[in-house]
Amino acid sequence: MKAAFFVAFFYYPKLELLKLTKNGIYCPHGDFYIDASGRVERNVVTHAHSDHAKPGHSRYLTHKSSESLLRVRLGNKISVQTLDYLEEIKINDVTVSLHPAGHIYGSSQIKVSHKGENWVVSGDYKLEDDQLSKPFEPVKCDTFITECTFGLPVYSWPDQNFVYQQINEWWRQNKSEGVTSLLFGYSLGKSQRIIKNIDPSIGPIFVHKTIGLMNDAIIRDGGKLPKTNIIDEKSDIQSIKGNLIIAPPSITSRRLMQGLAPISRAMASGWAQTGKNFGRSAVDKGFILSDHVDWDGLMKAIDLSEADRIITMHGYTAEVSRWSNENGKDSCELNQLSNQPYKL
Repeated sequence: MKAAFFVAFFYYPKLELLKLTKNGIYCPHGDFYIDASGRVERNVVTHAHSDHAKPGHSRYLTHKSSESLLRVRLGNKISVQTLDYLEEIKINDVTVSLHPAGHIYGSSQIKVSHKGENWVVSGDYKLEDDQLSKPFEPVKCDTFITECTFGLPVYSWPDQNFVYQQINEWWRQNKSEGVTSLLFGYSLGKSQRIIKNIDPSIGPIFVHKTIGLMNDAIIRDGGKLPKTNIIDEKSDIQSIKGNLIIAPPSITSRRLMQGLAPISRAMASGWAQTGKNFGRSAVDKGFILSDHVDWDGLMKAIDLSEADRIITMHGYTAEVSRWSNENGKDSCELNQLSNQPYKL
């Protein structure tokens, strides 16, 4: 009888706190989603990038430094509740807390706890301190759901200060030759990181109006950024020629760029390391700078989580899951989550 009881207890499946549904990651015990697609009643948002913060949800929960960014993205009328890092809230009988992810300003990892089980959803993250977003902090948990955007050993980022120096040298050389420096980067995250860390003494920095909107939102929520100048369809092109413009990649086909020649075009992206998803032919130069964790950082984050179970999402999920299984972890891809038993 005792033996039978022991076996039954030992093999009783652990609590599955989260599962994948057609609307994204869902917590049945708390009745909420994390970075949901579709339209849901309650959505916990890791950060304000458009592939994570979708419109149409009834209620949003996010970090307080993401509120203005969410309202810029989704409209001022959305219902937003905010938390500080490490602050806990009960959603039904599930405890939720937000922890620094270091990806962009206001970005968070989401910790979900219930009946002794602790799961963490990483969202997007990086381990480098970009001097603007709150640096990544590892969170110990039983199950770690991690992004794998650059989850291959080939992706190993150079020191970020070396990259900022490269950008400064490119910009300085162009300016001395009367060449306009056009640097492409995402309007939220990459652009602000560059603005924060390059040398403003080289000359005025111009930014596309979409970047200006994000800058203003970050400043409203307490972020510190150097002064920049907005460029839009009404700008005096002659006053901009020969200076630095930071703009989203979509600006390349717009009439706004006419009249700025000669132009040197560059892109700041992790994809610059291999050229994949990079559009190398559209630019003259690539700077290896990513707001996502590289391979070594990913391995470190997994190790620091002390999680017994690793679930992979976004990017090279099969490769990271296979590596985790080969190195003693119980691992599967997020899209297999509902079909995988919890090994004991």
